[in-house]
Amino acid sequence: MLGKSVPRKDDLAKITGQARYVGDIALPGMLHGVTVRSPAPRGRIRAIRYAPEIDWHEFTLVTAQDIPACNVIELIACDQPCLAETAVSHAEEPVLLIAHPDRGMAEKARQSVQVDIEPWPAVLSIEEALEARHVVWGEDNVLKRITLEQGEVDRAWGQAASIWEGQYQTAAQEQLYIEPNGMLAVANPENGVTVWGSLQCPYYVHRALCRLFGLPQHKVRVVQLETGGAFGGKEDYPSMIAGHAALLAWKSGRPVRLIYDRAEDMAATTKRHPARIRHRTAVSREGKLLAMDIELLMDGGAYTTVSPVVLSRAVIHAAGVYACPNVRVRGVALATNHPPSGAFR
Repeated sequence: MLGKSVPRKDDLAKITGQARYVGDIALPGMLHGVTVRSPAPRGRIRAIRYAPEIDWHEFTLVTAQDIPACNVIELIACDQPCLAETAVSHAEEPVLLIAHPDRGMAEKARQSVQVDIEPWPAVLSIEEALEARHVVWGEDNVLKRITLEQGEVDRAWGQAASIWEGQYQTAAQEQLYIEPNGMLAVANPENGVTVWGSLQCPYYVHRALCRLFGLPQHKVRVVQLETGGAFGGKEDYPSMIAGHAALLAWKSGRPVRLIYDRAEDMAATTKRHPARIRHRTAVSREGKLLAMDIELLMDGGAYTTVSPVVLSRAVIHAAGVYACPNVRVRGVALATNHPPSGAFR
C-alpha cells in the first residue's frame, strides 16, 4: 500500500449520514437511563430523598446495594466506586441511577431526588493537597510519585553563565468531542452483559464489567460503535457509564440507553489534569544547556483513574527533546475533591 491513497473504511458511511452512533440505535422495550449525582465535593451520605408526588413504581432505581459483585471501576487502581454508597469524594459523583421508558419522565424523576450530604472539609487545590491538613486519599494525598534523574544536577549550577527559573500553571481542560458519552446495554444473569457505545478502549470496559458483575470474560461483550470524537476523554470514563447502563438493564430486565447531555458530560467526566510546573535551567556562556531541575505537580482529582500513566508521560517529556547532560524531574499526582482527571490527547 506504500505510495498509494488508501480510503478509510468508514468515510462513505460518515459523509452520507449512514454511520450509526449510539444515539441512533434503539432496541425494542428500551429504557432511558439518567444519573443522580452528589451536590457536594466531599461528605457523608445521610439520605436519598424521593419526592412523594412521583410514582416511583414506574421507574427502575439502582443504588450501590444493587451491584451484583464489586462496587468498583477496575482500572490501574481499584479505588473508584461505581456508585457512591456511604460517602462522596467529589461533586457530581454518581449516587443513584434511574430508568424509564420515557426520557422526559426519567429526567423529571432525576430532578425530584435529593441527595442529603453531611459536608466534610474538602481539598480543592494542589496546594491544599500538598499541605495534607485534610487527607482525602491514602496517607498523604499522593496518588503517584515518579522521579527521573541523570547526571549531577546540583553540581551544574556553579558552572552556569546564567540560570533561568519559572513557574507555569495549566488548568483543567475539556476534550469537547462532538458526540457526548453514551452507552446502550442489555444484561441478565443467564446471558451476561453486552454493551454498545462510544469509547476508545474496549478492554478497559470489558475488565471493569467483569469485576462489577462477577462474570467470566466470555459472558461480557463490548462493542465499539462509531465514536464521534474522544481525544482521551473516552479512554477510561466509558467503563463508568457502561457499568451504569448495564446495572439498570440487569435490574429492569430490559435494554437501557444512557446518554449524557453536554452539561452533564462537561461537569462529570474526566478532564486534562490541572498542573503546576517549576523549571530551573542552567545555561553555559555558549548557550548550551547544562542542567534542568523540574518539579511537576498534577491534580488527579478524587480517584486514581489514569493519573499514573499521564504523570509518567509528563515526566518523560518534561525536559523536551534537547541534549542536556544533567536532568532531574520530580513528578507527583495529587488527590483532591475534584472529579477525577484523565487522558487528553
